[in-house]
Amino acid sequence: MALFFDAAWFDAQLARLHMSREDVGAVLGLDGVAVSELWKDQRELKAADVSILAALFNRPPAEVAHRAGISTPVPASAAENSVLERLDAIEAKLDEILRRLSRA
Repeated sequence: MALFFDAAWFDAQLARLHMSREDVGAVLGLDGVAVSELWKDQRELKAADVSILAALFNRPPAEVAHRAGISTPVPASAAENSVLERLDAIEAKLDEILRRLSRA
């Protein structure tokens, strides 16, 4: 369990992007219950989730991990990850969100 998940900070990041917690679920491949557990400090983000959210929020992974709780893993440095692979994953998730929104 993550301790001290900063729900207000994450909500502010989502508001800045005009996104919702449901969008976080779509991006991370989580259902509403799992996302709710994140916000209630009952579930941890994985390092890969931190990377995705950091890119989405345009914030450093270390900041996202810090805001997610004291036991949240900080992903390997960006130099070790392929930036293009990360962007492709984010674009695919955003495409999924847009498809869902067009059906609503």
